[in-house]
Amino acid sequence: MNSPVIVAHYHELWLKGRNRKFFLRKLAQALRQALDGIPVERIEQPGDRFLVRLRPEALVSAAVERIERVFGIVYFAVAQTIERDLDALCAAAWAEIEPLKFSTFAVRAKRSDKSFPHNAMKIEATVGRFLLDKLHAAGRNASVNLSEPDITCRVEITPGPALVYARKIPGAGGLPTNTGGRMLCLLSGGYDSAVAAYLMMKRGAHLSFAHFYGTGARPGESSIHVARELARRLTLYQLGVKLWRIPFEPIQREIVRYAPESYRILLYRRMMMRIAAVLARRDHALALVTGDSLGQVASQTLQNMVAVGDATLMPVFRPLAGTDKLEILAIARKIGTYDISSEPFHDCCPIFMPRTPELYATPKSVAHAEANLDLAALVQQGVESATLERFRYVNGIAEEVTSVTRDNPDSVTEQQAASA
Repeated sequence: MNSPVIVAHYHELWLKGRNRKFFLRKLAQALRQALDGIPVERIEQPGDRFLVRLRPEALVSAAVERIERVFGIVYFAVAQTIERDLDALCAAAWAEIEPLKFSTFAVRAKRSDKSFPHNAMKIEATVGRFLLDKLHAAGRNASVNLSEPDITCRVEITPGPALVYARKIPGAGGLPTNTGGRMLCLLSGGYDSAVAAYLMMKRGAHLSFAHFYGTGARPGESSIHVARELARRLTLYQLGVKLWRIPFEPIQREIVRYAPESYRILLYRRMMMRIAAVLARRDHALALVTGDSLGQVASQTLQNMVAVGDATLMPVFRPLAGTDKLEILAIARKIGTYDISSEPFHDCCPIFMPRTPELYATPKSVAHAEANLDLAALVQQGVESATLERFRYVNGIAEEVTSVTRDNPDSVTEQQAASA
């Protein structure tokens, strides 16, 4: 019995020049981790693709589901494994394309085992003629197009069985995980921040998360349960996640007590930035990520986004800045975070909501608004109260590893708070 084979193709990694080997090594590592628990015979890298040779007992559907989440794979296919004979190749190629709808097609062959008596050109011509005859006999008006075909039937002659496949399965694309540096994402529990995290993960960034929550521990009260499930879901893409949970209501009460009402939301967000920046540096992260979308809510006018970002010297990435809500929700559905973010929860920011929020703040005006706050003390309070949870990818699921409270963090000085 031949073992199932999955052929995985990458694209963008070809642009990496001398760094290509590094990215391909990371991609191979991600494939192995993603398939943890599935019987894999070996993973090969012949030329410009990966061959995942599964053991006969492996569940192919489970392997497909996991490879769909591997960043760096642009598309893949489950190949038929065929005896190395032209007639068998023709029959297998017909079985691949016969159910598909198309007007034009092409056959592409690779012969990595030169002991096979027919070269790639001969294979392409023979299989292509056979398919064309079968299509016409079936009354289908299809033709050969070698430059831009609707579908491509691929034949690979390897040292083992020959491989035939035509049905592409879209991959996640992007760059392999953990190739773009560390970042920390402010994870709210809503749709936007989880999608923003996914998009940065897709560019190879390795993300940890900071979630600021209000009081209440039951579903529908605090947002902790939503943040935890989002982190668990995103672990399936990154294969390991850290989640910082920070109780924020005591800090909000201080802001309400000493700051102008119209600036409350902006000062909440600035304080979150400062606390997140301290936690990010502890994790050797170089930047923050938020789910801000320009103009979506009052705090996300251009002026307010600049004023909030001014609270920290750490770079702030906003991958959704030019994305509308419908696009964000479409991505959330695709990656499996939509239903989680739809769960009822109380976001901490709307607590003590101002009746008339400031729309066009400046760095100078928000600095004046928080002049009566002890910034260093509030940042230290947030950092000291942070609880760390870890999730890791094991056998196709995300499991919680441990929960550790930072009881004795390093002191946060006024200078550190100002430069956070």
